[in-house]
This record gives sequence, C-alpha cells and structure tokens, in this order.
Amino acid sequence: MTMALIETVNIGQKYAGQYILKDVNLNINRGEVFALIGPTGAGKTTLLRLLDLLEVPASGSVYFDGMDVTDNKSLRLQARRRMSFVLQKPVVFNMSVYNNVACGLRWRREKEATIRQRVSRALELADMAEYINRNARTLSGGETQRVAIARALAVAPEVLFLDEPTANLDPISTSKIEEVLAHIIGDQKTTVVMATHNMSQGQRLADRIGVIMNGEILQTGSPGDIFSTPQKKEVAEFVGVDNILSGVIVNRDNELVTIDIGGNLIQAISDYPIGEEVHALIRPEDITLAPRKDASSARNTFEGRIARIFPVGALVRVEVACGFPLLAVVTKRSAEDLSLAVNKRVYATFKATAVHIIKRWN
Repeated sequence: MTMALIETVNIGQKYAGQYILKDVNLNINRGEVFALIGPTGAGKTTLLRLLDLLEVPASGSVYFDGMDVTDNKSLRLQARRRMSFVLQKPVVFNMSVYNNVACGLRWRREKEATIRQRVSRALELADMAEYINRNARTLSGGETQRVAIARALAVAPEVLFLDEPTANLDPISTSKIEEVLAHIIGDQKTTVVMATHNMSQGQRLADRIGVIMNGEILQTGSPGDIFSTPQKKEVAEFVGVDNILSGVIVNRDNELVTIDIGGNLIQAISDYPIGEEVHALIRPEDITLAPRKDASSARNTFEGRIARIFPVGALVRVEVACGFPLLAVVTKRSAEDLSLAVNKRVYATFKATAVHIIKRWN
C-alpha cells in the first residue's frame, strides 16, 4: 500500500474560540489530484492553509511524507519548501511577468541560468510564454492567475495548492485555467490539492473529491461516488440530487426492495432491512417522461400532472406531482416533442437501479 504524501489525523482549527474545522481525517496520495468542494464558508481555505503548513492546527496532527510536521518548526519549513500555494486573489508585483515568476527561485538563491530555464518552462506550462516581458500589473484576471500558477510551478513543488483558482473569472478565462491545470496535471505528475465551490470543475479535474460542510468532511471518494452515490442527505442536496424522498422499506426480494413513500411504492436495489427508514435519491436526468404508459422494463412508473416547467439553458426542468413531487430534466427538443405544459398528464419512469438508497440520519 502506498504511503500518503499528506495525512491529517483529527485536525481541528479554531478562531476566537470557535471551531472552524472539526476532526478532519484525510489522506492525499502522491501524484493525485484532490478537490475539496463545499459551500462558501465551509472551511475549505482554512483546511488548505493547515495542509500547506501556513497555520498550526488547534488539535490533531499533520503528517507530510510520513513525518509528523505538526509542531516541529524546522520540519515544517523543510516540508513547506516542497509546496506551492496559489491564492484565490493572487498578488503580482509591479515588474515583468518574467521577474514575477522568477521571484521564488531568487529567494531560494538559484543560479540565473537555472532561473531562466525554470521560468520559461513554467510560463510554457501556464501558456503565458508570449507575455514574458509584459508588466504583470497590466494583465487581465485570468492572465494574472496563470502568472501565479507559473510562479508556483517554477520552484518545482511536490504539492501544488490552489484556492478557488477560477472563483473571480469569466467563463472563457475559467476554461483556459482548467486547460492549463489539466495540462500540468498530465505533464508534471504534481500532487494537486484544490478548493473549489465549482462542482463540475472538481468533477472534471480531480481523481478524488472531499465534501466539506460546516468544518467537517462529510464524504470522500471518486467523482462518481460523490455525484452518484452521496452518503448523506446534505451531500446529496449539495451535489444536485433534486429528488430526495423519505420513506420506509416495507418489502424485500433478495436485493430488490420496496419503499413506501407516503403511500406510494418505489422499487430500488438495497441491502437495508425491512423497517429501515431511508431517503431514496433519484437524479432528475434518470427520469423519463412520456405521454402514455410504456411497457418498458423500468420498475417505477408514476402517473402525474406537470406542476411546474422552468427552462435552464438548453434543458427544461419539469416538476411532476404524482403523489409526491418528482423533478425531471429533459432537453428543449424533448419538451417540444412531448408538448409539455403545466397541468398536462404525463408518466414519469425510472429504473430500480437509478434509485440510490441512504439511511435516514435526520
């Protein structure tokens, strides 16, 4: 088993006597891209600062490359020299892009020849080579962010920390930064730890994701685990599982269970026992709508009336009242083909395998 490059054991942090983070246990492996996602104020930046050893935790321990670096100043300094941090709002100095990117290397007293080589490589990776002589203060937000990434890469860190790398940028700059990051991840094999509230960014770039809310890590796993099989109701709500139905398991036939949701029966796959109180989670895109009952193999078909229709970009969200509210998503084309309208009768269908069951915690 590979040893984690960074490991935290029950770390907590408090400001003004209030705990901001509580009992965080994380393992980040060498070469992996780990994204922390969570709402604003969840504790993402504080956790990054603890992992980057900019702050000492109020409780618990931080290990870097197998060594406890929680309280030992000299070990922390050695570890920090192997890390780089890109802030949400990076600071650039009133000098050329070249000199901005070179500053970390100059602080480390590298030879000028090494600096030239490293700076031009970092600017290439960040797709900023053509700006080498520009004054960094004249750049746009996205360009400034790419200079900050190049500056962080120039010192060849083993770990690159990114705090909301695209938070204040327009969509074109955002996709450019993501392209640069994807290139760096593929090319450098650097361990990357990023905090983002942009879930799809985490999904696109990360090997693993940790969901943080109210200072606690609620779930870690692959993007597939987090977005398809959330373990808690709060995670499900945060990642956009819009159908969260409360019920009780009333029957089971091997793996196939029947859940009573206010008198409506839904079939799903689960190993929970009869009598268990559960939430049934169904993603809107897993529900199909039809004007008449289809003889499909799907286990769950409900007749209902359309309560609301609201377009979102190229998609249309459709709320169907069928004894309980069910939200489906269809393309504009499908909505037109089906002549969907408020009060129209439709059949909503989804497979037993599309229902994810979690135990009801609250």
